[in-house]
Amino acid sequence: MADISLFGSKQRQLAGLDISSSSVKLLELTSGDRGALRVERYVIEPLPTDAVVDGNIANFDAVAEVLRRALRRFGSGVRNVAVALPASAVFAKKITLPAGLRELDMEIQVESEAAQIIPFALDEVNLDFQVIGPAGSPDEVEVLVAASRKEQIEDRVGVAESCGLKVTVVDVESLALEAACELVTRQLPGAGTNKLVGLVDIGASVMNFIVLRNGQKVYAREQAFGGQQLTKDISRQYGISLDEAETAKRTENMPGDYVDTVLKPFMEILALEVSRALQFFFTSTQYNAIDYLALAGGCAAIPDLADVVGKRAQVKTFIANPFSAMTVQAKRDSKKLLTDAPSLMVACGLALRRFDE
Repeated sequence: MADISLFGSKQRQLAGLDISSSSVKLLELTSGDRGALRVERYVIEPLPTDAVVDGNIANFDAVAEVLRRALRRFGSGVRNVAVALPASAVFAKKITLPAGLRELDMEIQVESEAAQIIPFALDEVNLDFQVIGPAGSPDEVEVLVAASRKEQIEDRVGVAESCGLKVTVVDVESLALEAACELVTRQLPGAGTNKLVGLVDIGASVMNFIVLRNGQKVYAREQAFGGQQLTKDISRQYGISLDEAETAKRTENMPGDYVDTVLKPFMEILALEVSRALQFFFTSTQYNAIDYLALAGGCAAIPDLADVVGKRAQVKTFIANPFSAMTVQAKRDSKKLLTDAPSLMVACGLALRRFDE
């Protein structure tokens, strides 16, 4: 039905490969003692500015070179990877079909429905579907149909293959985030049952906000704001290039007045953006409050950010760590993983595809 599956299937060995606007991240999870998950290994390699723009690979060679560098640090043995497309590159819609259809009959039905709802010719897209579960009637099932332009997928597949990897799963960033957020929610009192849990994933240029209740997404929105704003602020304040500013930010090699003149004002602006996202949620749904707010993405590692956001948003706020209930391979630095965890949410969601039933 499709040249490459947008959902894929269970793999014996699979690593999550997240190609974001700022870095390449690789993560492998394994089953530890008594079925508990274990962080086997991970690596984060920064990308040059504008190598990936708006989720699209703009400089193929630069991204491939960074991935090769990441693989050298990651170590041998990885072959299969799961990658993710930005939500903006994927058309997804839930449809209802008769229950009990054979797979071939369901494929025919999905293609027929997709031809009516997808704004592209079917030969221009990779199309896949997944049965979610029963619909309102026992005679029907709810099916998630996903499609993406072939060139959107081929760029990421091409980069992976140029480094000797095989892409066996193509996911959507928002779905990978949801999978990792489910691990985060389990850490809350009562495992977050019947609570509204918001996740703010602060990327380089886009802030993704999703709200989950009992593992089901009730809201999602993107805002054009991210860590690149801090890089621009550093560049402007100290008269250096954006690349120099990004390097200084990552290495924390900053002048003595950086925290007061640049970082604190940025944190306040970020907190205001989160508050705006919450207001959009309240005005467009029946809800007027959420119970918890988790922060993810590279910016979530900024010290005291959860306190600043929580005070502005008036909600219990914490830093997302999907690995808190996992063991860590003995050679890995647990303290560094704690710092990197918020930026590994998508990679974690992708790595979890290894354990799909």
